[in-house]
Amino acid sequence: MVRRGPTNPELAGLIGRLQETGRARKAMIWLDVAEKLSRPSRRRCEVNVSDIERYAKALGKSGATKFIIAGKVLSSGVISGKVNVAALSFSKRAREKILSAGGTCQSLAEAMDENPEGSGLTIMG
Repeated sequence: MVRRGPTNPELAGLIGRLQETGRARKAMIWLDVAEKLSRPSRRRCEVNVSDIERYAKALGKSGATKFIIAGKVLSSGVISGKVNVAALSFSKRAREKILSAGGTCQSLAEAMDENPEGSGLTIMG
């Protein structure tokens, strides 16, 4: 039998919770995030802080913007605006940069518990 899916039990549990919430609330965003996390780790996205800054400016929203990243946030680049980011993981320096700019860093589970309908969120990666 060939093993499919992640071998990390915490990640497997998170994927299951994302799928349950997505189906129960009819929130396709959580089903999409679960599908992206089910990929092999070498295919998961890695987003730099500069990418978040560029995308936030392109959206042109005033105030805080909430991004969902189904992967890891890396620290390359500078961030000047307040952004709220939920990701699978953050590098230490990326977390420091986001927090020093006035933004917030959350785990995907916290973001899902806070907003089970998934409204007002933007997926990156």
